[in-house]
Amino acid sequence: MSATRRAAVLGSPIAHSLSPVLHRAAYAELALEGWAYDRFEVDEAALPGFLEKLGPEWAGLSLTMPLKRAVIPLLDEISPTADSVEAVNTVVLTSDGRRIGDNTDIPGMVAALRERGVRQVERASVLGAGATASSALAALSRICTGEVTAYVRSEARAEEMRGWGERLGVTVRTAAWEDAAAAFEAPLTIATTPAGTTDALAAAVPDRPGTLFDVLYEPWPTALATAWADRGGAVVGGLDLLVHQAVLQVEQMTGRSPAPLAAMRKAGEVALAAR
Repeated sequence: MSATRRAAVLGSPIAHSLSPVLHRAAYAELALEGWAYDRFEVDEAALPGFLEKLGPEWAGLSLTMPLKRAVIPLLDEISPTADSVEAVNTVVLTSDGRRIGDNTDIPGMVAALRERGVRQVERASVLGAGATASSALAALSRICTGEVTAYVRSEARAEEMRGWGERLGVTVRTAAWEDAAAAFEAPLTIATTPAGTTDALAAAVPDRPGTLFDVLYEPWPTALATAWADRGGAVVGGLDLLVHQAVLQVEQMTGRSPAPLAAMRKAGEVALAAR
């Protein structure tokens, strides 16, 4: 039977995306027959043409790099959340042909922390200064009542993070990456760096750490996450973020709520274990 409703994840590279696993698990749990979720290799140059070819059966799109910013001029509307970080990871395609962009990474981070009991902190640390770091600051604007310290490798990155802080209403202090071990003194540390970047910091985890949110999910656990858990600290991982942001996408694209968080997480765990 051909799909009557379609959704997909777009990006480049896209082959290892877990989004199809998560969304298909949701469709199965919700008994959404006739729904299909695929993946397409699409770069910035190909994005306008791809969008133009979508028919009325399309319900929505998930976007990964490098499309989160490139899609914005192609949309009819974006949410305040997406606008706050100039990044869209979700496009809902309406029955009247409108394209509406949102960012579920930010509320996904908040939800993942809330699930582990972190609802509010008085200060926090962020490791890194890339696109995920700006989303982390946006999430912290909702739960952190005090200062955020960002540990970065250059003054240009430091200036960028302070700029995001001003835009998002977060007091951001910047510090050199060489001093990153001091990040662990905060009750919440969010690591937003690529695989391997924080491995050398694992030995610096204190005896009684707070909460670590490491946005990586492959390879997992990271050396830092392992050391953190060994010392009794709470760890939130990249799969937690991926599942929570996907839950919000499923709800927006299908109109069904709540999306099946447990089934989606289980599907993600099985898929990662098989790799």
